[in-house]
Amino acid sequence: MSNIHGSMKASASKRHHRRFPARRLGWWGFWSCLVMAGLALGLWQWERAADKREYLARLEAAPRLESPTETPPPGARVVLRGEYLAGETLFLDNRIHEGRLGVAPLTPFRDLNGQLWLIQRGFLATGPTRDDPSVDTPDGVVRLEGRWQASGDAAPLFGPNREGNRLQRIDLAAWRLDEGVAHAGWLHLEQGPGHLASWWQPSVVPPERHLGYALQWWGLALAALVIMLVGARRFARSESISSPSKEPPR
Repeated sequence: MSNIHGSMKASASKRHHRRFPARRLGWWGFWSCLVMAGLALGLWQWERAADKREYLARLEAAPRLESPTETPPPGARVVLRGEYLAGETLFLDNRIHEGRLGVAPLTPFRDLNGQLWLIQRGFLATGPTRDDPSVDTPDGVVRLEGRWQASGDAAPLFGPNREGNRLQRIDLAAWRLDEGVAHAGWLHLEQGPGHLASWWQPSVVPPERHLGYALQWWGLALAALVIMLVGARRFARSESISSPSKEPPR
């Protein structure tokens, strides 16, 4: 009878002992994934900060071009002389500037070389109304100066891009002109007739903020590492306490 009782006790002890390696492996696996995720996300933010610094440096070093015939480099300051095509104005919807809701007028512009450019003229307050906006546009030959932005990857759309004269995002294909714009991009107007309040900024998130995000992720990775090691020590102690003592042979 004692042999049966001893056998059952040994079997239960073995099952209890086998649970510890599985729990320990699960513990190491879970917290290791968190540590690696924190390190990877921190590195990603660090690299984004470096990319932003490089981008801002390129903007600072961008040239100033007078009536260019070639596509300007991103961030270049461009000076144009020509005439607005006032009747072709569309409006970039849902802009917010200084707490006000409005639009950004987008007017094609033909320079003295005959090239078409798209000019983003600034912020026009409209409030919550959904009526088609209107904006005064200068006549005759004018001189404009602004910063060039090349078209790139567009944000996803949920529904049609154009509603009346409003656009959800800038799309050069929205203008059905006999001739298209000369260069893939648009000029953010900073000086000249037809200029409204400037709202566009070339870099929304500064590099310092990305560095702060990187430090936060690395801090979380360090905290996860500490928790993982402390928990592993507790598992080791529990295993040593629960291990059956070896009885001397009889």
